[in-house]
Amino acid sequence: MPTHTMRAVRLHEHGGPEVLRCDEVPVPEPGPGEVLVRVHAAGVNPPDWYLRDGLTTMPGETESTVGLPVIPGTDMSGVVEAVAADVDGLAVGDEVFGLLRFPSFNGSAYAEYVAAPASDLARKPAGIDHVHAAGAPMAGLTAWQFLIEVGHDHASPFQEARHRPTALDADTTVLINGAAGGVGHFALQLAKWKGARVIAVASGAHESFLRELGADQFIDYTKSRPEELVHDIDLVLDTVGGPDSKRFLRTLKRGGAQFPVLPGDFDEEETMKLGVTVSSGQVRSNGAQLAELRRLLDAGTIRVAIDSTFALTDARAAHERAARGHIQGKIVLTVA
Repeated sequence: MPTHTMRAVRLHEHGGPEVLRCDEVPVPEPGPGEVLVRVHAAGVNPPDWYLRDGLTTMPGETESTVGLPVIPGTDMSGVVEAVAADVDGLAVGDEVFGLLRFPSFNGSAYAEYVAAPASDLARKPAGIDHVHAAGAPMAGLTAWQFLIEVGHDHASPFQEARHRPTALDADTTVLINGAAGGVGHFALQLAKWKGARVIAVASGAHESFLRELGADQFIDYTKSRPEELVHDIDLVLDTVGGPDSKRFLRTLKRGGAQFPVLPGDFDEEETMKLGVTVSSGQVRSNGAQLAELRRLLDAGTIRVAIDSTFALTDARAAHERAARGHIQGKIVLTVA
């Protein structure tokens, strides 16, 4: 059994990367439906730095669920150390990965041990290491729930209608903006898996990486404007968002759709006139969908690209790397 204390990265206040502190804290006890996982690697994701910066209320929630100090992090890969009495299907020694308790800020993955809901976990792909596995859950599930299957009936905090993925096949052309990032590089590979033609938009440094992942066409947004180069697109997945997102609407054919991963600023009249739909959602933890992703990762159909790794104790440097942008794949903390 583990010692009674562990190292964990905590926020005692909100601010820049320098507020991430490594503390000795008690090892958590798994509650009903949970397992205790010895963390080997933890993924770094946007909600981690939103929390660090001071966002403590999840979209759709009315109030903050965060009390300081708090351990950030939702993505992890590791080994089961202990299992609550009511958990079936997982045993001590099993290698698992997961997106923990999302949407919430209660993942607590930046630590040597974490109590994880068994339903949020899947067995780690055997063919990849903990670092790559820890990079997959949030970004992979975001791409999956936007493009393949939502997998839940929870209302989106961003719109009234339920998000519906577009059917992807050989007759579909998909444009992915921000294709080199965490969500983007998974989305590109999932769209290719479904047989779609994919146009990847990113900065020039990522071209060979994205062509290797299967992009059929590459647009360097620093040199040209995608909305002037392409049209008759079936689906735009925009992982970048912001006020510029609506410029992609004119690349769509009538009946096409734009999926902003971060809800943007869209004009309903304009979308109606163009005959297109805009739809968004919020990723949710889902062990069953992760098991489907695991099969694709094990088969090598999709792979996790790692931008960089940092020791858990160097979480500050990982967040500084994230702040510089132009990330290729995922940033991961190595724990053990």
